[in-house]
Amino acid sequence: MPRVTITVSEKTPQPYRFQLDRRSVTLGRGSENDIAIDSGSVSVKHAEMVRVDGGYELRDVGSTNGIKLDDERREVIRLKNGMSVKIGDVDFDFLLSEEELDALSQEKATESSPIEKLGGDGPGLPRLPEGPGREMASQRPIVIAAESGGGGFGMILLFLILAAAAFLAGMAIRFQKDTGGSWLDAVKSKGAAPTAPANPGK
Repeated sequence: MPRVTITVSEKTPQPYRFQLDRRSVTLGRGSENDIAIDSGSVSVKHAEMVRVDGGYELRDVGSTNGIKLDDERREVIRLKNGMSVKIGDVDFDFLLSEEELDALSQEKATESSPIEKLGGDGPGLPRLPEGPGREMASQRPIVIAAESGGGGFGMILLFLILAAAAFLAGMAIRFQKDTGGSWLDAVKSKGAAPTAPANPGK
């Protein structure tokens, strides 16, 4: 279970553990939060730890004193194993077990899609710049490709069907312009069985 340790100055550090499938953990001074932090530098509703593909993000939810990484205020911080950040003036330490690291790395390996790779970090593609924009990009708001492996094949098949339809429509238009008749009727008549000529003697 991911371990979060909250350390308020001059107080005993408080550890918390959560299951990997927990989608959201709220933090703030208010007692309704999942983690209530008794510090004047922390807003009533201060931050949220959110489960994302391959790990967690810490997101500011409109607090007064913000969340900070290396004393730099951020809106979103992608949490990494062993990372220490600030919620207001309070230390927030994030720790994962070896099993959790393995499970999260498996998620990362299966989450890739062609659309995500266009954003960078793919082979031969530019990396996203470090800094606040990097964390915002990691939210992956444009993942719309099919999660299953058959998504690429389906797109190719659809393209081929559309190309064939466009080709046949072009042939029909060209035939009608050249002959004045219907290409479909000509195809039907060529496929019909030949009829015996009428007997003029009867």
